[in-house]
Amino acid sequence: MNHVKAARERVRPPSIRVRVDSDRAIVEARQRGRALAERAGFGLTDLAIIATAISELARNALQYAKWGDIVVRCVEDGDRMGVLVMATDAGPGIPNITQALQDGYSSSGSLGLGLPGVKRLMDEFEISSELGHGTTVIAKKWRL
Repeated sequence: MNHVKAARERVRPPSIRVRVDSDRAIVEARQRGRALAERAGFGLTDLAIIATAISELARNALQYAKWGDIVVRCVEDGDRMGVLVMATDAGPGIPNITQALQDGYSSSGSLGLGLPGVKRLMDEFEISSELGHGTTVIAKKWRL
């Protein structure tokens, strides 16, 4: 391993993990994730986007599964640096992901902006869900 790569790995911000089981935990996940993204060099607009995505994903985990985990970590792809936000839960799962990603759709009577909003805000978005076993969402934002 060369010294430049070793030095870059030493200064890379650590990942964070927050168990989301209350409104207070949503705030904690948002604040800690935003702070990590700030240390990684993201500007104000992207910090707001990342914090919003974390809030939406954490809120979904709490609302639909009663608890979940939010992990935020720095990622690299060649010369690109980014932040990965992963939300996991062991809730009921999403019966129809295509429908859940449509603007305005909500199974809970909300505005239905959560998942479609996160998909629009972030540069990459993946979702997997299994009925009775939970949902995982992975979203990435790349620093320009």
